[in-house]
Amino acid sequence: MPLVMLHGWGMNGRVFDPLRTDLDQYPNWAIDLPGHGQSPWWPAAAAFQVQQRAVSAALPPRCVLLGWSLGAKLALSIAASEPERVAALVLVAASPKFAQSADWPHGMDPPAQRAFGAALAQDWQHTLQDFITLQLRGSRHAEEARALIAAALAAGGAPQRAALIAGMALLESVDLRALAPLITQPALIIAGQNDRVTPPDAARWLAKVMPHATLREIPRAGHAPMISHHTEVAAAIREFLA
Repeated sequence: MPLVMLHGWGMNGRVFDPLRTDLDQYPNWAIDLPGHGQSPWWPAAAAFQVQQRAVSAALPPRCVLLGWSLGAKLALSIAASEPERVAALVLVAASPKFAQSADWPHGMDPPAQRAFGAALAQDWQHTLQDFITLQLRGSRHAEEARALIAAALAAGGAPQRAALIAGMALLESVDLRALAPLITQPALIIAGQNDRVTPPDAARWLAKVMPHATLREIPRAGHAPMISHHTEVAAAIREFLA
């Protein structure tokens, strides 16, 4: 069964290179989301359902689907809408709702979101670097992970500004809480205990409401445990798939 990986906002599929090497006993590959890496951007891709259809078209008939951050949102939605395509899910730094609200305390607060959006519109390159720093805050291997991310962006290609702005809007607006209890596939949910982007409580919530989910929290990991702690994450995935 192939293992297909979907990256997060601002990244590309090459961020999974260390994890893919660790899991080379399984056929695996990574997909660049629209406007990221080698994938083209088109204005209609600003819609979540259009991005979902583009990813779904690139999937094999049946696979284990791994999604990280924004990629986890897409993986959740595909698993719910096309269950015959997704045998199992691995969700890394996942949240059904990125934005904090009165009924959802497990997200980024609105003032911080607005400030981030304003900075993104003014200087997307600098804002992307700030986001990488935020992703790795609290991680035991932050500098090594930063080097791996830089290498992935250099090798796989930088994201397009329009894709970044659209992707941030999707993170703020898409709410998948109603879908989560309907996902019946086995799921491994991996959270970094020091994640400053998607709080671990969001992953804990998913683990409670998804019928067949298992939660694995990685100590001293931030928002990108599959980079900073790829050996531990790979071991958890191997155990899950076995």
